[in-house]
Amino acid sequence: MDLRVPYLNFKCILLGCFIALFGLNSCTESEHIDLRKGDHIVLIGNNLGARMINYGYFETAVHLHFSDSLITIRNMCDGGDTPGFRPHSGRNSPWAFPGADKFQKDLAQKSGSEGHFATPDEWLQQLKSDVIIAFFGFNESFEGEEGLSRYLEELRAFVLHTKEQSYNGKTTPKLVLVSPIAFQDLSNQFDLPNGKEENSRLERYSEGMKKIAQEEQVMFVDVFHPSTEWFANQILTIDGSQLNNEGYRIFSEYLSQAIFGSGKNLYDLDKEEVRKAVLEKNWFWQNDYKIPNGVHVFGRRYDPFGPENYPAELEKIREMTLNRDTAIWKIMSRESYDVTLADAATRTLPQVKTNYLDEEDVTYLYGNEALATFTVPEGYKIELFASEQEFPDLANPVQMSFDNKGRLWVATMPSYPHYRPGDTKPNDKLLILEDVNGDGKADKQTVFADGLHLPIGFELAPEGVYISQGTNLKLYTDTDGDDHADKMEILFSGFDDHDTHHAISAFTADPSGAIYMAEGVFLHTNVETSYGPVRATNGGFYRYNPNRRQLERTAQLSIPNPWGIAFDDWGQFFFCETSGPDVHWMMPGSIKSKYGVASPKSRNLIEEAHRVRPTSGLEFVSSRHFPDDVQGDLLINNTIGFLGTKQHQVMPEGTGYKTAHRQDLVVGTDPNFRPVDMEFAPDGSLYLADWHNVLVGHMQHNARDPLRDHVHGRIYRITYPSRPLIKPPQVGEAPISVLLENLKLPEYRNRYRSRRELRGRDSQQVMDELKLWISELDQNDPQYGHYLLEALWVSWGMNAIDNELLETVFSDEDYRLRAAAVRVLRYAGNHIPNRDALLIAAGADEHSQVRLEAIVAATWMEPEIGRQILSAAATKTLDDWMLETYTAAFANLNQQDIVVDHSEELVTDLKGDDLALYVIGKEIYGRDGYCSTCHQPNGLGLRSSGYPPLAGTDWVTGDKSTLIKIALKGVMGKIDVLGKTYPGQVPMTAFGRLLNDQEIASVLTYVRNSFGNKASIVKPNEVAAVRTQIQSKEGYYSADELLKEKDQLN
Repeated sequence: MDLRVPYLNFKCILLGCFIALFGLNSCTESEHIDLRKGDHIVLIGNNLGARMINYGYFETAVHLHFSDSLITIRNMCDGGDTPGFRPHSGRNSPWAFPGADKFQKDLAQKSGSEGHFATPDEWLQQLKSDVIIAFFGFNESFEGEEGLSRYLEELRAFVLHTKEQSYNGKTTPKLVLVSPIAFQDLSNQFDLPNGKEENSRLERYSEGMKKIAQEEQVMFVDVFHPSTEWFANQILTIDGSQLNNEGYRIFSEYLSQAIFGSGKNLYDLDKEEVRKAVLEKNWFWQNDYKIPNGVHVFGRRYDPFGPENYPAELEKIREMTLNRDTAIWKIMSRESYDVTLADAATRTLPQVKTNYLDEEDVTYLYGNEALATFTVPEGYKIELFASEQEFPDLANPVQMSFDNKGRLWVATMPSYPHYRPGDTKPNDKLLILEDVNGDGKADKQTVFADGLHLPIGFELAPEGVYISQGTNLKLYTDTDGDDHADKMEILFSGFDDHDTHHAISAFTADPSGAIYMAEGVFLHTNVETSYGPVRATNGGFYRYNPNRRQLERTAQLSIPNPWGIAFDDWGQFFFCETSGPDVHWMMPGSIKSKYGVASPKSRNLIEEAHRVRPTSGLEFVSSRHFPDDVQGDLLINNTIGFLGTKQHQVMPEGTGYKTAHRQDLVVGTDPNFRPVDMEFAPDGSLYLADWHNVLVGHMQHNARDPLRDHVHGRIYRITYPSRPLIKPPQVGEAPISVLLENLKLPEYRNRYRSRRELRGRDSQQVMDELKLWISELDQNDPQYGHYLLEALWVSWGMNAIDNELLETVFSDEDYRLRAAAVRVLRYAGNHIPNRDALLIAAGADEHSQVRLEAIVAATWMEPEIGRQILSAAATKTLDDWMLETYTAAFANLNQQDIVVDHSEELVTDLKGDDLALYVIGKEIYGRDGYCSTCHQPNGLGLRSSGYPPLAGTDWVTGDKSTLIKIALKGVMGKIDVLGKTYPGQVPMTAFGRLLNDQEIASVLTYVRNSFGNKASIVKPNEVAAVRTQIQSKEGYYSADELLKEKDQLN
């Protein structure tokens, strides 16, 4: 029927057995949407709808009530979506319909998304949408009363736009608006809001939605008021705002009947069988609509390799999804259906050929032969702890960590870069490796979790194991103590995995137990939380506080792909850029960020001669087993060119730090060696994870290149044999008194694990014993101040800060303790009565590092308090560590735009059209992942990492034809540049399909006239001529080929 009912106002509706089950009264209007045979239902909107795909109850209810209707249901919801703002990393515009941008201010900031991913309207048309169910209002409600009218205008514009469409090609879609659910009060269990303010806002926004629906004559379903009744009887959310499994079961049955009525209801069918089939279909649909690694499928890295395979992969996954629709319908009609046989009839994927020049020379080494490729400094020793030979599951290890029992946990991901349609489902694993007999080698493996897909980050905690899983952060729990996860909870959804090796990764915990996660460029994350939406663009970091169930974008910086976070003994944190060669102190850039705007990052700490890329993994030396003079050094791994681990001294310098290269701790010559993570063990030895793969490039090889390895992986152990190993301290199951004594240990990691163990104990008992432990400390001990800091961190982790202890640390004469106390105030100040006064005092501290910590904290406070902190800081000198941070903080607190002057004087004699080429070329040269990433902004390359310079070499300033060939087809293998031979195992990207003739000419003109070079320009017609000449050339050039062709021309 053509719906003309203005709205459905369900204050308490439950029909049939639903009333008997939940004991709620029923009062309903008679109108529902009549489903026709073959109708297509599409869900759009926010996280409330998005998480439904993980539970399947709504679709199950619809299919059971309308079993003969052959209904197709697709879920297009995504965290953070509003009626008009629906960003996607693979789509140039975030706007859902024309004119939607006028309803946003901060979100209108250009954020760098790029690609040909379909628009919302195009998807709805492709899906032939008959019924659209829209979930909005939660995110918007955090704008309060002042944002309500703007939201309702946006909602009305969306409704009017939708009513003008004919997505199925025949009729206007039947639109349903669904209100937000209420906020459940869980404040007696967690440090969460009690929901009073939240529910006041949510009710106003729900009433506004109802009014719009009535005026525009579309259906409205009120779930706010019914959910307040559901929440009165049982816990149905995980954090007040997100439904749990039982919550979705109740909500879904209610929603189905509210929209479509009760239908037939096939009670004799196995609901779980239907739901299982629905979840199976949803898995395949998600690998289409939310396909991981979309940057290669439809994003900025689609060219040059994506056309070879991804159009076919999308076609196949859609055929497989349709097969699972059929499987659901066959269950409804009680017919058998062989989905495996149906999948076998789907399209065959094209074979992808490798473009690796030396395919026949690819060799993997094992045992002593592999160990012989390593060099370590005198006195050190490297041994193999575990490999894929003994443990076949140890394939492509990506992160590792020791637990409180001293066992090594390793995340593996042989499914990288992502699932391919037609393959078996991903089965990545989180392993526990043990050395039972104490010989320094693993001899036992336990699989804690399997069936994972790309677990590129994990962190152990008393409540379970946090694991990165694509768009989700999940908590896996072992409830029966058998070391196998038997419970999983999705904590947050809406993270982006548009580029799978840029997704949330490199997990670690701060001294309170809050989890830090890194995220790379190209991504657009929108996570809905009980404190409001967390929106992030491009590179940065997150912090998740388990005590408060709170996620924040703790730093949003102009960084390509950070993969390594490390805390020092005083709680200061550092990170490596990974794709870039730099290491930074994170604190100056951890101001509260604005959407789409990068905050200032601190200066690079690594000296020029030892800058290498891509780096992966950071760790401070903190082990009595290692020599005394290296304690506090920073270790950093590198995976291309220089293969190994560099070691740098770290020293204070004014507000911040400086480093000096000490030595290369590990140097490997096996070209497949890819060190990606490291951690000190309880016995003081250092463990090193080796991804071990011949291919690591993303723009240089197809994501499906057959040489990408999916079976190898190693863990190495580094010791200093002339010094004894440390006796591992008792941590797991240790008495609280022993754990507190462990806080005196010199080793950071053993203190880290002891704090983690304490967080799992009874809070009151820990705090009572902590108070006694503090009272018995020797105040003349040189480490007394640090022991107090450890005690403060323990109380912070227990969410029970002792104010007296905090003020003692805050007043210490050591500035490092004072700065650490300011950090605690920033995050746990909601429990500190005089927090604001302390932060204002810190703003005027005598030491600049304390002041900088206060400046950063100011941006997270109420604006008036934040401005007072900045005023206090302004009375002191602002050095170059502080100035940019202060300026950005001032702009944020005063609602101003952060203005960064990126303009540079053009140093060239070129004029007219030649200058125009140069200017265009400069922009192209600086794009992420293009030229400057490897050859550096100054054109000097990275000698230590195997990237040759562009300055002063005949390869650049000489024969233009040769240079054009390199740009069009790339180059791989050994090449001599300015007297040095570069191995060239990772090829230079072939830009022939990425850039047109004018763009190639522009960037080559730029490099031939920059960095001290001065040579003739390259014209577009010259590029065109060479492109035609070499169009039949397959694969990369080698240096020998280029020189031979050059000689033939001469």
